[in-house]
Amino acid sequence: MSAYLRRARKIRLAPQWDVNLEIGVQFWRRQFTLAMAEGNISKGRQILDAVQTETPDIYAVDYLDQSIPKGRWYIPHQKRSNATVLYFHGGGYAFHGAMSIRFAAMLAHHIGAPVFAPDYRLTPEHPHPAQAEDALTAWKYITAEKAAGNVVVIGDSAGGHMMLSLLLSLRNERQEQPALGIGLCPWTDIGDRGASLYENDKYDLVQSWMALEFGKWLDPHQAYGREALSPISHDFKGLAPLYLQAGGREILHDMIVDFSEKQAQLGSDIMLDIWPDMPHDFQLLDSTQNSASQALNRIADAVRCFVSGSRSFYSEPMTEVSSGLFSKTGSASTSFD
Repeated sequence: MSAYLRRARKIRLAPQWDVNLEIGVQFWRRQFTLAMAEGNISKGRQILDAVQTETPDIYAVDYLDQSIPKGRWYIPHQKRSNATVLYFHGGGYAFHGAMSIRFAAMLAHHIGAPVFAPDYRLTPEHPHPAQAEDALTAWKYITAEKAAGNVVVIGDSAGGHMMLSLLLSLRNERQEQPALGIGLCPWTDIGDRGASLYENDKYDLVQSWMALEFGKWLDPHQAYGREALSPISHDFKGLAPLYLQAGGREILHDMIVDFSEKQAQLGSDIMLDIWPDMPHDFQLLDSTQNSASQALNRIADAVRCFVSGSRSFYSEPMTEVSSGLFSKTGSASTSFD
Protein backbone atom coordinates (compact mmCIF):
# COMPACT_ATOMS: atom_id res chain seq x y z
CA MET A 1 0.00 0.00 0.00
CA SER A 2 2.82 2.44 0.85
CA ALA A 3 4.23 2.11 -2.69
CA TYR A 4 0.87 3.10 -4.20
CA LEU A 5 0.50 6.02 -1.79
CA ARG A 6 3.96 7.30 -2.70
CA ARG A 7 3.18 7.07 -6.37
CA ALA A 8 -0.08 8.92 -5.87
CA ARG A 9 2.12 11.76 -4.62
CA LYS A 10 4.41 11.21 -7.64
CA ILE A 11 7.18 9.82 -5.40
CA ARG A 12 9.08 6.70 -6.45
CA LEU A 13 11.70 4.75 -4.54
CA ALA A 14 13.73 4.58 -7.78
CA PRO A 15 12.74 6.43 -10.97
CA GLN A 16 13.01 3.40 -13.28
CA TRP A 17 11.10 0.96 -11.09
CA ASP A 18 7.53 -0.12 -11.71
CA VAL A 19 5.25 -0.57 -8.74
CA ASN A 20 5.65 -4.35 -8.65
CA LEU A 21 9.43 -4.13 -8.33
CA GLU A 22 9.13 -1.51 -5.61
CA ILE A 23 6.66 -3.62 -3.65
CA GLY A 24 8.82 -6.74 -4.07
CA VAL A 25 11.97 -5.05 -2.79
CA GLN A 26 10.14 -3.54 0.19
CA PHE A 27 8.56 -6.90 1.00
CA TRP A 28 11.86 -8.78 1.04
CA ARG A 29 13.56 -5.97 2.90
CA ARG A 30 10.92 -6.31 5.61
CA GLN A 31 11.21 -10.11 5.72
CA PHE A 32 14.99 -10.00 6.06
CA THR A 33 14.77 -7.32 8.74
CA LEU A 34 12.28 -9.35 10.78
CA ALA A 35 14.38 -12.50 10.35
CA MET A 36 17.62 -10.82 11.40
CA ALA A 37 16.00 -8.96 14.29
CA GLU A 38 14.47 -12.12 15.79
CA GLY A 39 17.60 -12.94 17.80
CA ASN A 40 17.10 -16.67 17.30
CA ILE A 41 18.47 -17.78 13.94
CA SER A 42 16.19 -20.84 13.71
CA LYS A 43 13.09 -18.70 14.23
CA GLY A 44 14.54 -16.09 11.89
CA ARG A 45 14.78 -18.66 9.13
CA GLN A 46 11.15 -19.60 9.72
CA ILE A 47 10.13 -15.95 9.45
CA LEU A 48 11.99 -15.52 6.17
CA ASP A 49 10.20 -18.52 4.68
CA ALA A 50 6.79 -17.75 6.20
CA VAL A 51 5.65 -15.77 3.16
CA GLN A 52 7.12 -16.03 -0.33
CA THR A 53 6.81 -14.14 -3.60
CA GLU A 54 7.08 -15.80 -7.00
CA THR A 55 7.01 -14.63 -10.58
CA PRO A 56 4.53 -16.22 -13.02
CA ASP A 57 7.38 -18.16 -14.63
CA ILE A 58 7.06 -21.94 -14.75
CA TYR A 59 10.26 -23.97 -14.54
CA ALA A 60 10.11 -27.36 -16.26
CA VAL A 61 12.47 -29.30 -14.03
CA ASP A 62 12.47 -32.51 -12.02
CA TYR A 63 13.82 -32.65 -8.46
CA LEU A 64 16.05 -35.39 -7.09
CA ASP A 65 17.22 -35.23 -3.47
CA GLN A 66 20.76 -36.34 -2.72
CA SER A 67 21.88 -37.63 0.69
CA ILE A 68 25.70 -37.71 0.45
CA PRO A 69 26.60 -34.94 0.07
CA LYS A 70 23.25 -33.56 1.10
CA GLY A 71 21.62 -31.47 -1.58
CA ARG A 72 19.25 -31.56 -4.52
CA TRP A 73 19.52 -32.08 -8.27
CA TYR A 74 17.41 -29.95 -10.60
CA ILE A 75 17.01 -31.73 -13.95
CA PRO A 76 15.56 -29.66 -16.83
CA HIS A 77 13.01 -31.30 -19.12
CA GLN A 78 14.73 -29.69 -22.10
CA LYS A 79 18.51 -30.09 -22.24
CA ARG A 80 20.28 -27.32 -24.16
CA SER A 81 23.82 -27.58 -22.81
CA ASN A 82 26.46 -30.23 -22.16
CA ALA A 83 27.34 -28.55 -18.89
CA THR A 84 26.75 -29.68 -15.33
CA VAL A 85 26.17 -26.78 -12.95
CA LEU A 86 27.27 -26.67 -9.32
CA TYR A 87 25.16 -23.96 -7.67
CA PHE A 88 25.82 -22.34 -4.30
CA HIS A 89 22.82 -20.50 -2.89
CA GLY A 90 22.89 -17.07 -1.29
CA GLY A 91 21.48 -15.91 2.02
CA GLY A 92 24.53 -14.43 3.74
CA TYR A 93 25.70 -17.97 4.61
CA ALA A 94 22.99 -17.86 7.30
CA PHE A 95 19.76 -18.55 5.38
CA HIS A 96 18.67 -21.23 2.92
CA GLY A 97 15.23 -20.04 2.02
CA ALA A 98 12.63 -21.24 -0.45
CA MET A 99 13.78 -18.49 -2.80
CA SER A 100 17.06 -20.39 -3.20
CA ILE A 101 15.19 -23.49 -4.32
CA ARG A 102 13.43 -21.42 -6.95
CA PHE A 103 16.74 -19.83 -7.96
CA ALA A 104 18.26 -23.26 -8.66
CA ALA A 105 15.20 -24.39 -10.64
CA MET A 106 15.30 -21.16 -12.63
CA LEU A 107 18.96 -21.69 -13.57
CA ALA A 108 18.39 -25.32 -14.60
CA HIS A 109 15.44 -24.29 -16.76
CA HIS A 110 17.10 -21.35 -18.52
CA ILE A 111 20.53 -22.91 -18.99
CA GLY A 112 19.09 -26.27 -19.98
CA ALA A 113 21.58 -28.20 -17.85
CA PRO A 114 21.37 -30.26 -14.65
CA VAL A 115 22.09 -28.25 -11.50
CA PHE A 116 23.30 -29.64 -8.19
CA ALA A 117 22.71 -27.40 -5.17
CA PRO A 118 24.37 -28.63 -1.95
CA ASP A 119 22.80 -27.94 1.44
CA TYR A 120 25.99 -26.53 2.90
CA ARG A 121 26.35 -25.73 6.61
CA LEU A 122 25.18 -22.31 7.73
CA THR A 123 26.43 -19.60 10.04
CA PRO A 124 26.35 -18.59 12.82
CA GLU A 125 26.24 -22.22 14.01
CA HIS A 126 28.97 -23.25 11.56
CA PRO A 127 31.49 -20.49 10.84
CA HIS A 128 34.39 -20.69 8.40
CA PRO A 129 35.85 -23.05 7.23
CA ALA A 130 32.60 -25.10 7.16
CA GLN A 131 31.34 -23.54 3.92
CA ALA A 132 34.70 -23.85 2.16
CA GLU A 133 34.91 -27.51 3.19
CA ASP A 134 31.39 -28.21 1.97
CA ALA A 135 32.09 -26.48 -1.35
CA LEU A 136 35.12 -28.68 -1.92
CA THR A 137 33.14 -31.80 -0.97
CA ALA A 138 30.43 -30.86 -3.50
CA TRP A 139 33.07 -30.25 -6.17
CA LYS A 140 34.66 -33.65 -5.61
CA TYR A 141 31.23 -35.28 -5.76
CA ILE A 142 30.45 -33.66 -9.11
CA THR A 143 33.85 -34.25 -10.69
CA ALA A 144 33.93 -37.90 -9.65
CA GLU A 145 31.50 -38.41 -12.55
CA LYS A 146 31.91 -35.28 -14.70
CA ALA A 147 35.03 -33.80 -16.30
CA ALA A 148 35.99 -30.49 -14.68
CA GLY A 149 35.98 -28.87 -18.11
CA ASN A 150 32.24 -29.56 -18.39
CA VAL A 151 31.37 -28.11 -14.98
CA VAL A 152 30.28 -24.52 -14.35
CA VAL A 153 30.13 -23.20 -10.79
CA ILE A 154 27.48 -20.55 -10.12
CA GLY A 155 26.78 -18.70 -6.89
CA ASP A 156 24.57 -15.78 -5.97
CA SER A 157 25.39 -13.32 -3.18
CA ALA A 158 27.16 -15.31 -0.42
CA GLY A 159 27.08 -18.20 -2.87
CA GLY A 160 29.17 -16.03 -5.18
CA HIS A 161 31.68 -15.67 -2.35
CA MET A 162 31.59 -19.46 -2.00
CA MET A 163 32.23 -19.92 -5.74
CA LEU A 164 35.25 -17.62 -5.64
CA SER A 165 36.57 -19.30 -2.50
CA LEU A 166 36.23 -22.70 -4.16
CA LEU A 167 38.46 -21.61 -7.06
CA LEU A 168 41.13 -20.61 -4.55
CA SER A 169 40.74 -23.93 -2.72
CA LEU A 170 41.12 -25.85 -5.99
CA ARG A 171 44.36 -24.03 -6.67
CA ASN A 172 45.61 -24.87 -3.18
CA GLU A 173 44.58 -28.51 -3.66
CA ARG A 174 46.22 -28.60 -7.12
CA GLN A 175 42.94 -29.67 -8.68
CA GLU A 176 41.51 -28.75 -12.06
CA GLN A 177 39.44 -25.60 -12.38
CA PRO A 178 35.87 -25.56 -13.73
CA ALA A 179 35.13 -24.33 -17.24
CA LEU A 180 33.67 -21.11 -15.84
CA GLY A 181 32.80 -19.43 -12.56
CA ILE A 182 29.68 -17.25 -12.53
CA GLY A 183 29.03 -14.83 -9.69
CA LEU A 184 25.57 -13.27 -9.47
CA CYS A 185 25.76 -10.19 -7.23
CA PRO A 186 28.72 -11.84 -5.45
CA TRP A 187 29.90 -10.86 -1.97
CA THR A 188 33.58 -10.01 -2.56
CA ASP A 189 34.55 -8.34 0.74
CA ILE A 190 33.24 -9.47 4.13
CA GLY A 191 34.00 -6.04 5.60
CA ASP A 192 32.98 -2.41 5.07
CA ARG A 193 33.78 -1.48 1.47
CA GLY A 194 32.37 1.06 -0.97
CA ALA A 195 29.98 3.99 -0.81
CA SER A 196 27.19 1.85 -2.29
CA LEU A 197 27.10 -0.21 0.92
CA TYR A 198 25.29 2.77 2.45
CA GLU A 199 24.12 4.92 -0.45
CA ASN A 200 22.13 2.06 -2.00
CA ASP A 201 20.77 0.89 1.35
CA LYS A 202 17.32 2.36 0.76
CA TYR A 203 16.97 0.58 -2.59
CA ASP A 204 18.02 -2.90 -1.63
CA LEU A 205 16.40 -5.92 -0.01
CA VAL A 206 19.65 -6.60 1.91
CA GLN A 207 20.89 -3.75 4.09
CA SER A 208 24.44 -2.69 4.93
CA TRP A 209 24.24 -3.69 8.60
CA MET A 210 23.12 -7.17 7.56
CA ALA A 211 26.11 -7.66 5.25
CA LEU A 212 28.48 -6.63 8.03
CA GLU A 213 26.74 -8.96 10.48
CA PHE A 214 27.08 -11.86 8.03
CA GLY A 215 30.82 -11.15 7.93
CA LYS A 216 31.03 -11.34 11.72
CA TRP A 217 29.13 -14.63 11.75
CA LEU A 218 31.51 -16.09 9.17
CA ASP A 219 34.56 -15.35 11.33
CA PRO A 220 33.19 -14.63 14.82
CA HIS A 221 36.51 -14.72 16.65
CA GLN A 222 38.54 -13.15 13.82
CA ALA A 223 40.58 -16.33 13.70
CA TYR A 224 41.15 -15.91 9.97
CA GLY A 225 40.69 -12.19 9.33
CA ARG A 226 38.96 -10.07 6.74
CA GLU A 227 41.79 -10.23 4.20
CA ALA A 228 41.99 -14.02 4.20
CA LEU A 229 38.23 -14.44 3.78
CA SER A 230 37.59 -11.66 1.24
CA PRO A 231 38.02 -12.68 -2.42
CA ILE A 232 39.03 -9.11 -3.31
CA SER A 233 42.29 -9.66 -1.40
CA HIS A 234 43.34 -12.57 -3.63
CA ASP A 235 44.75 -13.01 -7.13
CA PHE A 236 42.57 -15.06 -9.51
CA LYS A 237 44.95 -14.95 -12.47
CA GLY A 238 45.28 -18.42 -13.99
CA LEU A 239 42.10 -19.69 -12.38
CA ALA A 240 38.77 -20.34 -14.12
CA PRO A 241 37.36 -17.49 -16.23
CA LEU A 242 34.93 -15.36 -14.24
CA TYR A 243 31.64 -13.92 -15.47
CA LEU A 244 29.99 -11.63 -12.92
CA GLN A 245 26.69 -9.76 -12.83
CA ALA A 246 25.61 -6.95 -10.51
CA GLY A 247 22.82 -4.44 -10.03
CA GLY A 248 23.50 -0.72 -9.93
CA ARG A 249 21.09 -0.29 -7.02
CA GLU A 250 22.50 -3.00 -4.76
CA ILE A 251 24.64 -2.38 -1.70
CA LEU A 252 27.39 -4.70 -2.98
CA HIS A 253 27.80 -2.79 -6.25
CA ASP A 254 31.05 -1.00 -5.41
CA MET A 255 32.84 -4.03 -3.98
CA ILE A 256 31.92 -6.07 -7.06
CA VAL A 257 33.30 -3.35 -9.34
CA ASP A 258 36.43 -3.04 -7.18
CA PHE A 259 37.00 -6.79 -7.33
CA SER A 260 36.51 -6.92 -11.10
CA GLU A 261 38.80 -3.98 -11.82
CA LYS A 262 41.51 -5.39 -9.56
CA GLN A 263 41.35 -8.80 -11.22
CA ALA A 264 41.50 -7.20 -14.66
CA GLN A 265 44.65 -5.34 -13.61
CA LEU A 266 46.17 -8.59 -12.34
CA GLY A 267 45.52 -10.25 -15.69
CA SER A 268 42.60 -12.50 -14.77
CA ASP A 269 40.01 -13.61 -17.30
CA ILE A 270 36.97 -11.65 -16.13
CA MET A 271 33.84 -9.95 -17.39
CA LEU A 272 31.42 -7.86 -15.32
CA ASP A 273 27.96 -6.87 -16.53
CA ILE A 274 25.94 -4.28 -14.60
CA TRP A 275 22.25 -3.43 -14.92
CA PRO A 276 22.05 0.08 -13.38
CA ASP A 277 18.39 -0.11 -12.37
CA MET A 278 18.52 -3.40 -10.50
CA PRO A 279 18.78 -4.38 -6.79
CA HIS A 280 20.53 -7.40 -5.28
CA ASP A 281 19.78 -10.85 -6.75
CA PHE A 282 17.56 -9.26 -9.42
CA GLN A 283 17.92 -12.34 -11.66
CA LEU A 284 15.15 -13.97 -9.63
CA LEU A 285 12.70 -11.42 -11.08
CA ASP A 286 12.94 -13.32 -14.39
CA SER A 287 10.31 -12.36 -16.99
CA THR A 288 8.81 -9.58 -14.87
CA GLN A 289 11.83 -7.31 -15.55
CA ASN A 290 13.67 -6.89 -18.84
CA SER A 291 16.98 -6.55 -17.02
CA ALA A 292 16.49 -9.92 -15.30
CA SER A 293 15.56 -11.61 -18.59
CA GLN A 294 18.67 -10.18 -20.24
CA ALA A 295 20.82 -11.37 -17.35
CA LEU A 296 19.46 -14.92 -17.51
CA ASN A 297 20.03 -15.06 -21.27
CA ARG A 298 23.61 -13.87 -20.72
CA ILE A 299 24.19 -16.62 -18.13
CA ALA A 300 22.90 -19.30 -20.50
CA ASP A 301 25.02 -18.00 -23.39
CA ALA A 302 28.15 -17.89 -21.22
CA VAL A 303 27.66 -21.49 -20.07
CA ARG A 304 27.10 -22.82 -23.59
CA CYS A 305 30.07 -20.89 -24.91
CA PHE A 306 32.61 -22.02 -22.33
CA VAL A 307 31.47 -25.64 -22.13
CA SER A 308 30.56 -26.53 -25.69
CA GLY A 309 31.51 -23.52 -27.82
CA SER A 310 28.02 -23.64 -29.30
CA ARG A 311 27.33 -19.97 -28.68
CA SER A 312 29.33 -16.78 -29.01
CA PHE A 313 29.73 -14.55 -26.00
CA TYR A 314 30.14 -10.84 -26.62
CA SER A 315 30.57 -7.73 -24.58
CA GLU A 316 27.29 -5.82 -24.48
CA PRO A 317 26.26 -2.29 -23.48
CA MET A 318 25.93 -3.45 -19.85
CA THR A 319 29.52 -4.74 -19.78
CA GLU A 320 31.67 -2.63 -17.43
CA VAL A 321 34.85 -4.73 -17.20
CA SER A 322 36.37 -7.28 -19.57
CA SER A 323 39.89 -8.66 -19.63
CA GLY A 324 41.90 -11.69 -20.63
CA LEU A 325 39.86 -14.15 -22.69
CA PHE A 326 36.96 -11.72 -22.61
CA SER A 327 38.89 -9.02 -24.49
CA LYS A 328 41.41 -10.95 -26.55
CA THR A 329 40.93 -8.71 -29.60
CA GLY A 330 40.58 -5.49 -27.64
CA SER A 331 37.10 -5.18 -29.13
CA ALA A 332 33.76 -4.77 -27.38
CA SER A 333 32.41 -7.56 -29.58
CA THR A 334 34.87 -10.30 -28.74
CA SER A 335 33.62 -13.79 -29.65
CA PHE A 336 34.69 -17.19 -28.33
CA ASP A 337 33.81 -19.13 -31.50
